This record gives sequence, structure tokens and C-alpha cells, in this order.
Amino acid sequence: MLFGVLLASTQFSHAQTITPSPYFTFGKGLGIISPDSLYLLNIRFRMQNRAAFRTESATDLSIDQVEARVRRLRLRLDGYIYNPKFYYLIQLSFSRSDMDFDDTGFPNVIRDAMIIYSVNKHFSIGLGQTKLPGNRQRVTSSGDLQLADRSIVNSTFNIDRDFGAQLYYNNHLGKFYYVMRGAISSGEGRNITASDRGLSYTGRLELLPLGAFTNGGDYFEGDILHEPKPKISIGLTASQNNNTNRTGGQLGKFLYASRDITTLMADFLFKHKGWAVACEWLQRTSPDAITTNDAGDVRFIYTGFGQNYQGSYHFRSRYEVVGRYSRVTPYSAIQALDDQTEQFTMGLNKYIRGHRVKLQGDITYEQNTWLQQTKPDTNNWQVRFQIEAGI
Repeated sequence: MLFGVLLASTQFSHAQTITPSPYFTFGKGLGIISPDSLYLLNIRFRMQNRAAFRTESATDLSIDQVEARVRRLRLRLDGYIYNPKFYYLIQLSFSRSDMDFDDTGFPNVIRDAMIIYSVNKHFSIGLGQTKLPGNRQRVTSSGDLQLADRSIVNSTFNIDRDFGAQLYYNNHLGKFYYVMRGAISSGEGRNITASDRGLSYTGRLELLPLGAFTNGGDYFEGDILHEPKPKISIGLTASQNNNTNRTGGQLGKFLYASRDITTLMADFLFKHKGWAVACEWLQRTSPDAITTNDAGDVRFIYTGFGQNYQGSYHFRSRYEVVGRYSRVTPYSAIQALDDQTEQFTMGLNKYIRGHRVKLQGDITYEQNTWLQQTKPDTNNWQVRFQIEAGI
């Protein structure tokens, strides 16, 4: 009997010894790979903690508004299933301002839920919910920005996230690289269960005539890697959203009647030896931008033109100075309902570990001008400080 117990114990110990365990990797997040290499799960998180205030006016420096909050708190999961060609992306948001709560009326936790199949190294196709191929600042992660947030041009005109099918193609002719992306989506934005008979169609082309950027540097702001040779990227995007129910197409409050929206975008990016210049021009049009209900309430699409210019220099000491000028101008159809906004911003950053851990501070002078003089013009100062931390 004792021999049997010892034999069983030996077999159990041996079984424990040869039981395979998952492999762990540490790079961009925490990676877990199954012993048979059929599954990969990569875990990342990030948070943005912000303190800010806005003055009553440019001359009256008493505090009109204080912002003290967790601006973003994100959990990202990605990897592959059964085969590296089947890639998945999941991203969840947990702060109130990051959940689109005020516009939709429910906690909009799911940001990305995408399955992508890589046909080959040049071509991929995906189905699910994620960012549409819009303007460069929008497709750049909010964790890779130079200033505490994107520009007013982006917040006014961007096409954001949607559910649908997307195509990705990239290739090069010698040192001339190009990227093409297309999407057919619902047009109603993320996590909207009720859709209409209209869809949204988006296409984007990027041209890189001087070759690819170092480590994907065309998708993070600032030249923190100090490109040894000049690099340029030119982007063009067109989007047609038919029968949308929201003021911004995929974003905003719900309209009183559906409308068609056309959005055109162009952007330019240059980086070299710590210098970076980024420019964007966005335009939104609609045949009939204004909707009303039986009570006479008005909700409208902000049709107009936006321009954003951003320049920076990154020192070897990992400090960075940034300047930005942004302006959004409404077209005549809505000038009695909304103003023209201009912002002049200066920022100072300290990168502790690239864009993953950094300190950001900026000051902005804002002018609001009513082009049809339906309300008094206003101006103010804004100051922000933010800590970004993540893996």
C-alpha cells in the first residue's frame, strides 16, 4: 500500500512538473501567450488626471469654471485567436466624460470591439466598432497627444467611432509609402442599437513621399524620437453620412429629424530632428442643417470650416514646447445660432517614459465671435495641468 501511495505521489508530482504554463511578455503592456501559441492576450491601461480652470474673461481673471477630474480611464485588450492573422481589439472607458453619457443618456463603456483578419502583410479587413479613418489627430490615440486634449477643430468636426466593416491597405514604391483605408458603417456612432436606412461611407488616403516614420511616428504627436531624416505625411479623407440622427453624425445630441452630412478633411505632418509641424483642415456641409420640434426647439448640425496648426520642438532632455492655433467658423446658415471660436495655446511637456508617462501643462487664450452679432462676443483664459500614466 505504501508503495502504491509513493507511486501515485510520484506520478502526480511528475504531472505537475510537465503541465505547461502560459508565457508572459513585457513590452507594450503585459502579454500572455498560451503554451500552444494559439492565443495571445495583451493588457494595457492608461489614465489622464486633469486639473484646469477658465477665467470670466480675458481681463477679469476671476474663476468662472474649475475642472478637476479623471478625464480618461481606459482598459485595452488585444491579441490574436487561433492564428496571428485573426487579430482582436477591445477598449473600454470608465470615466463619465469618456462615456458620452450626456448626449446618449446611458454609460457608453464600449469604445472598440473589433475583429481584423490580415489577408497578407499589405491588406486587412475588419468588422466591428472602432475609429473611422478620419483626420490624423482623431486617429492618433488620446494618449499620444502633445497637449492635454485634441483641438476644437477635432471636437467640432471629427467623425469618431462607428460600427461597420473596414478595409486597410498599405504598400510602397521604393521609398514612397502610401496607406488606403475605407469604411462602410451605420453612421449613428458607437453602441447605438437603433439605426436607420442610411449608412456612412468613409475613405482615407495617406502619402509618405520621404519614407515611413520611425516606429510609426506618424501616429503620435511630437518628434520625441528625433527623426534623423525629414519625414512627411499627407492625408485626405472624405465621409458621407446619410440620414444621420445626431448633430455630429456619429456624435452629439439627437436631431429632431434625420439629415445628410458630408465631411472633407486634409492634414499634413512633418518631423525632423525634434521639430514637428502638423496642420489640419476640416469642412462639414449639410443640405439642411437645422431641425425643430413641435415646441419650436432647435437642434442643428454645425456646418462650417475648421483649421488647426500645431508646432513643437522636443529637447534631448525630454522637455517639449508646443504651440497651437485653432479656429472653427460656422457657415452662414447657422451663424445666428453659434459663434466662431479661436484658440491660441502654448504648452510645456515633460516626458518621463515617452507618451506612456508624462506631465503636460498649457495655457490658452480663447475668442468667441458672433459673426451676425446676435450675441455679445466673449473671451477668456484657460489653464490645464494633466498627468498621463499607463502601460
